[in-house]
Amino acid sequence: MKDKGKNKISIIFGLLKVVGPFSFVMLLAVLNGVLGTFSAFAIPVLGSLAVIKALGAEVDCSYGLLIGLAVGFGVLRGLLRYLEQYSNHFIAFKILAILRDKVFCKLTRLSLNRIEEKERGGLLSLLTSDVETLEVFYAHTLSPILIAAIFSLFVFLCLYLWVSPVLALVAILAYLAIGLVLPGVSYRSLKEEGRRYRRDFAGFSSYFLDSIQGVRNVLLFRQASVREEEIERRSTKLLKTTNSLKRKTALSSGVTEVFVTLSVAVFLTIAAVLISRDELSVFSAIVGTTMLFSSFGPVIALANLPGNLTQTFASGERLLSLLAEADDEWRKAGGTDFTFERMTMKNVSFGYGNGENVLQNACLSIGKGEIVGIKGDSGEGKSTLLKLILGFEKPREGEIDYGDTPIEKISTKSLRDNVTLVSQKTYLFNGTISDNLRIAKPDCSLGEMQEACRKASIDELISALPKGYETPVGELGERFSAGERQRLGLARAFLRDSPLILLDEPTSNVDSINEGIILSSILNERKSHAFILVSHRNSTMAISDRTYFLKNKKLKEEKEYE
Repeated sequence: MKDKGKNKISIIFGLLKVVGPFSFVMLLAVLNGVLGTFSAFAIPVLGSLAVIKALGAEVDCSYGLLIGLAVGFGVLRGLLRYLEQYSNHFIAFKILAILRDKVFCKLTRLSLNRIEEKERGGLLSLLTSDVETLEVFYAHTLSPILIAAIFSLFVFLCLYLWVSPVLALVAILAYLAIGLVLPGVSYRSLKEEGRRYRRDFAGFSSYFLDSIQGVRNVLLFRQASVREEEIERRSTKLLKTTNSLKRKTALSSGVTEVFVTLSVAVFLTIAAVLISRDELSVFSAIVGTTMLFSSFGPVIALANLPGNLTQTFASGERLLSLLAEADDEWRKAGGTDFTFERMTMKNVSFGYGNGENVLQNACLSIGKGEIVGIKGDSGEGKSTLLKLILGFEKPREGEIDYGDTPIEKISTKSLRDNVTLVSQKTYLFNGTISDNLRIAKPDCSLGEMQEACRKASIDELISALPKGYETPVGELGERFSAGERQRLGLARAFLRDSPLILLDEPTSNVDSINEGIILSSILNERKSHAFILVSHRNSTMAISDRTYFLKNKKLKEEKEYE
């Protein structure tokens, strides 16, 4: 239980740290909230003073002044409420942008392997639903807690000084019960459902997104009914969790209202006793009761927080857990710049996590003007080898040097400028063809794009489209075949014009004619570039100066196996 308590406290402090740059705005929100609540509180109190004045009590204010003050506080209440909400939501939306930025930056510092282990739907839920849930914490939790504490103390002092110390004690006990004890009990009752809801929601989102993205294969293999049943099952499970959460939240709200009613009843009973003993005047009792009735708003707001806080803490826990993960950026921060001439791998061994090595004592060298081919069966570690060359993973043993500079001492920017990877599966963003090409070179001209696409044997197809390079590719590039997406990825690499280009199965999805055009382009570019080709095709390997074979964790030149 202690660990869970510490975890909750650490979540609160972790979320509060983000508020740092906006502390002044938060204080302004609290100040406006307190003054606004006081203004709302003052209106019925002024009304009660007018009533007891009419009943014959001595009140040092005229009716005109009382009415004028009530109207003034009403207008002031509206203005202060606006400023309070504006300040809270200004902070919330600013911080939501900061949190999304932090999450995205954290993902860029994790290894590709660790990112691939995470469910895409879970990450999408984290970046959207979880982050948006935290708005409740920043916009509707922080300032209400402070407002309730300050205002409750203010009302207690008013009752103590001007009405009755005994009734003031009743009021403060009611505030503590409704604003502190009940929310604590409610939170313990709701927290498990809140965590389960966020977990079920993330799982449902991931499965649903996966089903949508793979809908063609689902239909092709006649799995629509299976997927539909599973979506229905997950949806029903999520609905049950939601209903359970709603029922307990409604019960908590009902209990809060009962406690408010009981508090008022106790207050009136004690006031009646004090009046019967001549320890309290009827006029003071009327004003005190009005004060109590008008003061429950802030503490009721606290009592209603647990329903949202359970999900807020669950979302905060997921987000802070990701941000707390150790970075995989093992190269030195900053690092040195270089210009590619030669890359050398010396006795490199690598394995994922605590598993066995998938590469053992691998040696490879390539310089500008060379084409090196790498062959091997599926699962032998060819893609892993490319990740090591890109610096995405850290070797367990051995060295990777660019010229005389070890890879761990090279800046990330310089490494990305000098080395480009074209993966077998090209991801296209939901934009136009030109938008996707300009990812490689934002300031490129139309002529440069066309030249890169000619080298990748895709320009003719693009030019035949009605909108040409301004044609939308559709979500996930669905308007293009796998081979066309692959050629667009290759065009990106030519447009990027990095000295070292890594090609992972660059011709796997194209016919022999387009393969010949692409290979011819690679040969034409070899004078100013170096290419590492990973392919199963012997025809692709034919243009290599040297071919290596990866087998049983060993990387050797193919002639060594002959």
